Amino acid sequence: PVKKKSRTFYSAEQLEELEKMFQEDHYPDNEKRREIATVVGVTPQRIMVWFQNRRAKWRKTEKLNVKGNKKYSTSTA
Repeated sequence: PVKKKSRTFYSAEQLEELEKMFQEDHYPDNEKRREIATVVGVTPQRIMVWFQNRRAKWRKTEKLNVKGNKKYSTSTA
């Protein structure tokens, strides 16, 4: 049986740092992930997963924003 990794819980300070990094670059390279991992205090693997999940959330909100804008723009025409 494959053992699942335990969930990583981030403190408010860690999340703030990660969000700041996400605003700068949505796709950090390996070296940048290692730097972020050192600052935040988790493994580069966890940083990679966090960015994958954050990009998914970002894409989802972008898609919802586009749908919302289209709905309003077509109803006013």
